[in-house]
Amino acid sequence: MKGIWGWLGSIENGAETIRNMASGSNSSIGKHGAVGGGSALEKAGVLAAVSGHPKFLEAGCNDLAKREGEAHALMKTYLEHGESAFKFVSGDFSAAIVDERDGSALLAVDRSGIGRMNYSFSGGNLVFGSSLDMIRRHPSIKTEINPQAVYDYVYFHMVPGPETIYKGMKRLLPGQCLIFRNGLIEVKAYWEMHFEEGTRRPFVELKTEFLETLRSAVLNAAEGAETGTFLSGGTDSSTVAGMLGEVTGKPARTYSIGFEAEGYDEMAYARIASKRFGTMHHEYYVTPEDVASCIPKIAAHYDQPFGNSSAVPTYYCAKLAKEDGMERLLGGDGGDELFGGNTRYAKQRVFSIYEDIPAMLRKMLIEPLASGLPGSILPVGKLRSYIEQASIPMPGRLETYNLLERLGPGNLFTREFLEKIDTGNPGRLLEGIYNGAHAGTLINKMLALDLKFTLADNDLPKVTETCFLAGMDVAYPMLDDTVVAFSSRLDPELKLKGLKLRYFFKEALRGFLPDEILVKKKHGFGLPFGEWMKKDGKLQAIARESLDSLKSRNIVNADFVDDLMRLHSESHSGYYGSMVWVLMMLEQWFRHHADL
Repeated sequence: MKGIWGWLGSIENGAETIRNMASGSNSSIGKHGAVGGGSALEKAGVLAAVSGHPKFLEAGCNDLAKREGEAHALMKTYLEHGESAFKFVSGDFSAAIVDERDGSALLAVDRSGIGRMNYSFSGGNLVFGSSLDMIRRHPSIKTEINPQAVYDYVYFHMVPGPETIYKGMKRLLPGQCLIFRNGLIEVKAYWEMHFEEGTRRPFVELKTEFLETLRSAVLNAAEGAETGTFLSGGTDSSTVAGMLGEVTGKPARTYSIGFEAEGYDEMAYARIASKRFGTMHHEYYVTPEDVASCIPKIAAHYDQPFGNSSAVPTYYCAKLAKEDGMERLLGGDGGDELFGGNTRYAKQRVFSIYEDIPAMLRKMLIEPLASGLPGSILPVGKLRSYIEQASIPMPGRLETYNLLERLGPGNLFTREFLEKIDTGNPGRLLEGIYNGAHAGTLINKMLALDLKFTLADNDLPKVTETCFLAGMDVAYPMLDDTVVAFSSRLDPELKLKGLKLRYFFKEALRGFLPDEILVKKKHGFGLPFGEWMKKDGKLQAIARESLDSLKSRNIVNADFVDDLMRLHSESHSGYYGSMVWVLMMLEQWFRHHADL
């Protein structure tokens, strides 16, 4: 098992505990406690372990990391800066330091949340691990499913941090550290994204800095391993592919996934990018049979339910690269969330126009006029719909199309299950991040929201975990701390100029990227599960059998399951197919964690 694991506290039969927790891990060291996995070191009563691709901000530390290992560099940083150590660490990582001199511990994950660190404190023991499955092996831990997390999973299609699928287990959010001292735990941010919204600089100057920063980020991400890159044919993956060839001085090795399904296959754009940059291109077409065989594998691998169906093509893409001899793949994730590339940003700007109209004018003139005109007039119907949505405060307005909200929690879940649930929890989670963002503009508040929920909670575990399942390391140059810092200083109007998405990013790369890619709509490795399930007997069987089994857990209404399968087969297979996938993967996860 990859990553870091351990505990702080006394326990009987500690050697057996180490063996259980370290099953498949790299190493373990310790006395009254244990730290294992990744790069680990014990020195002068201090134990340190780090996993991932950490970089150190102080002179000499990166050289020390290369010579003696990253744990040595982390140890040096800790001995010099104590609890502030992680302010001097960048890159992607999870890390743990146990100081046996005073019985304290310090845990952390990187600023984007690429690394994972989960923890539990009970019975006098602080137990932690990169994976929840590691923590569950500790004998002081009692495993119990958190019903609220199940509900939140169905809402978000993943379990949003800091909660996990288990009661009493939490995980650190991006840029957070945990300090354990004198029997107390404190979780705090050692870094937060602060948007500087008043900066105006010449475009040429910004472009030069941006391209230099991006090239350096790609070079750093590719260092030390035989490296290729995902290539979906979108702006991010195409940019990374082109720059990988530039900075290494040799054709980049690129890997793409296609589907024999109308409206889903993006291979043509990947080929355009490959031709432009002269990459050594590799393709694989995922089939319904591939999906059926991958479903249980992915469910068993994830330490909590995960419902992003794009995990399947991502796995096969990483597998393709592994078979080609690659050690690491570069992902383009993060570009949309840093530079304004998601279509909802433009849509919400349109709605925000109504918010800017004085309230008196809205209430006394516009809304009475819209409600008084005949609804049969087409523009009037659209106006009413616009007013209705625009009147919903952000960030709740983003969730008007949420599938669980549309289908209705009371229809989907059993009464007994809902009695344990706070259905307002997802909304409060969104509000907490949106309203707590260090930003004043709509676009930057939405970016802050997506950096957490879309990226750290969803897309990063999708790519990181499926790559690991395929035996592949992965790095994210778009999330290099220097690129993130550049984004934080960029004028909001250059991220979303009017209704133009990613304005600066695209203009800065005009002439580098093919025009066809600059104007294409965002797609990625979306899986046509709903369409395929309509025709493929094996997918129908695994879905039906999984959902029928889920009925017995008293979570979902039996009638709802039957209605969902009928609606999928009769209409909107893509729309209803997404909920079939989410519920199917929930049951599959339960099944592959049979001791629950």
